[in-house]
Amino acid sequence: MIPVLLVLGAVLGRWWRTTLVVAAVGWPALLVATDVMDVEPVLLAAAALAVANVGVGLLLHHAVAWAWRSLRRTAGAA
Repeated sequence: MIPVLLVLGAVLGRWWRTTLVVAAVGWPALLVATDVMDVEPVLLAAAALAVANVGVGLLLHHAVAWAWRSLRRTAGAA
């Protein structure tokens, strides 16, 4: 499910704080709701991995946004 978290971060990158909170709370809740995991200490590790994966997607979003703004700035100056 790593690609889902990466896409979540890339798509919702503009609202990065909210996206990180959703990953930290939503992913473990989804794992418990679908009976993949029980409420146990390992669930904290799953939350941390979800935040890390979403963070990579957020970095991707911000890199593309920065490149896009730089390109528009240089094209407008020419």
